[in-house]
Amino acid sequence: MTTSPLDSPDDMPVAGRVIGTEAATPLEFQVHVAADQFLQLDDIVSVTRPVPGQGAIDIYGVVTQVRGFHEGVEYHSDVEKVSAGVMYGRTSEVATVLTTRLEPEVFLPPVPGNEVRKVAGIKRDRAMFLDKIEPGRRLAAGLHRAGGPVYVDADFLDGTSGAHVNISGVSGVATKTSYATFLLHALFHRGSTVLGKSAKHARALIFNVKGQDLLYLDQPNARLTVEQRARWAEVGLPAEPFGSVAFWSPPVKGAVSPMPSSARKDKVRGYWWSLADFCAEGMLSLLFADTDDERQQYTAVARNVAIALERHATPLQQGGVQIGVEQATTFADLVRIIRDYCEDEDPQWVGRFATSGSIGAFMRRLDSAADHVAHLIRGDQDGWKSHRVKVMDSDEQVNVVDLTPLSGRAQRFVVGALLQQEFQAKEARGTRDPLLFVVLDELNKYAPRQGNSPIKSTLTEIAERGRSLGMILIGAQQTASAVDEAIVSNAAIKVVGRLDPAEGTKNEYRWMPESQRDRAMLINPGTMILKQPRVPAPLVVNFPMPAWATRAEEVAYDVTLDGDEDPFDSDIFSRG
Repeated sequence: MTTSPLDSPDDMPVAGRVIGTEAATPLEFQVHVAADQFLQLDDIVSVTRPVPGQGAIDIYGVVTQVRGFHEGVEYHSDVEKVSAGVMYGRTSEVATVLTTRLEPEVFLPPVPGNEVRKVAGIKRDRAMFLDKIEPGRRLAAGLHRAGGPVYVDADFLDGTSGAHVNISGVSGVATKTSYATFLLHALFHRGSTVLGKSAKHARALIFNVKGQDLLYLDQPNARLTVEQRARWAEVGLPAEPFGSVAFWSPPVKGAVSPMPSSARKDKVRGYWWSLADFCAEGMLSLLFADTDDERQQYTAVARNVAIALERHATPLQQGGVQIGVEQATTFADLVRIIRDYCEDEDPQWVGRFATSGSIGAFMRRLDSAADHVAHLIRGDQDGWKSHRVKVMDSDEQVNVVDLTPLSGRAQRFVVGALLQQEFQAKEARGTRDPLLFVVLDELNKYAPRQGNSPIKSTLTEIAERGRSLGMILIGAQQTASAVDEAIVSNAAIKVVGRLDPAEGTKNEYRWMPESQRDRAMLINPGTMILKQPRVPAPLVVNFPMPAWATRAEEVAYDVTLDGDEDPFDSDIFSRG
């Protein structure tokens, strides 16, 4: 790394001095800002303090608050007299600095009068511990407000030293999904070396939970401006869409032919499960995945029925099953067979101690679920094996699974089935490689703080054991306080966009200084507050507009759709 004149703090103007009217500590101190200078939020500064018998220590920090006031006045109304020139009052600005690093680690505060300077170049990188991150493990996380890229140590993302990312923020404003995909792009982009030898076989599973936003990750964004491309260059990443993506959409509900229900038709494959897999892998319990179900007695019946299906169901050629003398090629057929055994109160199916009330409650719940998931569980199609999402076996690096056409119950089934499948596959391999990154928004819906469910249990397992298995959760939610505590606390990297004022006061955000919590209620889309283990203080980062289309209107060139009409045939779209 070359050295520029800005690399030495002695070459930077004195921005201010440590004040003596408020106590300084090794972790926080106050700076009087010089009259011809300014300090703003997020500026990175340094102080050099002489230490008797030790030489000198460099104290680095980030500005977290700036206050302005008049000195020498007693009343608020004195500002009128000072402004009119009839009363003495000196304008003063004081900045609060949160320490990020002491070098060497001698934990002493700066002393009043010590010069404070903004830093850049090598000194700036040192303040953010960039020198402690191996060059090949620097994952771009955005741009610092003072300029230059901010990196996270990939050791704390891929499970080497830590794992998982948790992103919080108000829906539609905090750009949680955009930031999650930005991190994935930094990992997977063409030429990336962050994952080393693991990159070739690493995979990502992204659940698309809102609209069709993530079904165009492979298409360039027509609205990407020259200025935005420059920001991509500044962060050190190519301004290009994802290069290896598979898209999966559920079949149209009620249709005989399982065509994908996505608005986009090219490169989108319909997904569903066979009745044979549904029975063999105990997926029945996932239809009872609400957190309040675990407190109900009919869940015991559901577990017994799931075990009976594993034991008695024999696969048929098109993915159906035979149970006894009966065959099931549709989910309705399977429900009918289950009903016959349950109404007979067969102890092999419902258990020895099941009551008629709990059996009835189970069947009512199963009948209700059938209307939501029947088109996702089939036994009447040739080639059904190619329509099951298996991320670790996929030829594409990123697999986007669309949930938006589904009801809430069907969404829970799909999320639970895929997470359970991939987690069990990782357990069976017994090694961290190949890595699997899972992006899931609305964590509070799948793993709420209260109650239990099969999906919540799987997510908790991923949070607690995924690091050793190479299964990394990039989870997001509006309110971290509503998500199971184990999932939030096990995330090594925490990110916050704009927060609701009431949410910002919760304990889940105490890793942010109070000034940053207040600020999180005001920040704009594209700005995030980032906490990583390597840097003691949270940093505010900006990230560029996605280089990939986030909706159909942003696609820079045609995506082939069924029919002759081109929905993008308009002057407002840029052709390529």
